[in-house]
Amino acid sequence: MDGLQRTNYSEVTEFILVGFSQKPRVQAAFFTGLLCLYLVTLLGNSLIVIVIQRDAQLHTPMYFFLSNLSFLDICYSTSWEPYVLTRCFEDFPTISYNSCYVQMTTSLFLGMTECLLLAVMAYDRFIAISNPLRYTVIMSNQVCLQMVVGTWVSAFFISVIPIVTIPTQYCGHNIINHFTCEIQALFKLVCSDTSMSLVLGMIISTFTLPLPFTFILISYIRIVAAVLRIHSMEARLKAFSTCGSHLTVVVIFYGTAIYMYLKPQTKEAQDQDKVISIFYGAVTPMLNPLIYTLRNKDVKGALRKLIGGKEKS
Repeated sequence: MDGLQRTNYSEVTEFILVGFSQKPRVQAAFFTGLLCLYLVTLLGNSLIVIVIQRDAQLHTPMYFFLSNLSFLDICYSTSWEPYVLTRCFEDFPTISYNSCYVQMTTSLFLGMTECLLLAVMAYDRFIAISNPLRYTVIMSNQVCLQMVVGTWVSAFFISVIPIVTIPTQYCGHNIINHFTCEIQALFKLVCSDTSMSLVLGMIISTFTLPLPFTFILISYIRIVAAVLRIHSMEARLKAFSTCGSHLTVVVIFYGTAIYMYLKPQTKEAQDQDKVISIFYGAVTPMLNPLIYTLRNKDVKGALRKLIGGKEKS
């Protein structure tokens, strides 16, 4: 990886992960819990993607974005969970320099993509409720595709390009107090001048956390204002129900991510950071399909038809 070449001052060729417990019972419990989370994530999100693709009634912008969110959650979980599962019984697993940076960059890229995609989904709900008669015209298939591609491309330029182009030096410090090559844990080891990295990190965090979150809040304020203008109580409840699942996911994902990345950073690794990273990295992708399925009659109906069709065949 040309962009990750080390200077003569850095002799680090691999990193040692010490975020795992050395107690066999704790290791077994951690492995079992993470494996269950990963399997539920794969099963739940895969079912949502399949159901939306196979049911013509779900070929709408809202479910198009939902299927992309499910696909993104599968990629995000797979970017790090299988590695952790295969190494969690080792007391001090190692990972090569390049592999560590690939893992860190991939997870950061996918996490930022989800931040932007959740903002796009909020805009979709705003258009659907505030301008229902022109909804299909404004949110055409081409526009939806452009929005999704835009989130992936924007996240790539915001996260991957800066990390690859800015040089870092570790000067022999290669012990990461974490399960994976998480960006905050890895940057605690940098011994070179971190002023540029800190400024860049703050810019990246601002563009991927506060700004999209603010956009989501403004969208929901306007959604509430539009719903309050509806005279029918039944129509109001239906409008709110279409936003409930998305809003729940936003609160869980952004709440943990903002706490993790916008709090004051120190050189000392904290155990609570590992717990929080597991929550937004493993629990949230697992919860997304459950939240949308349990609160959405259309998805539950399509899922029943899919299962019923397989049983009949």
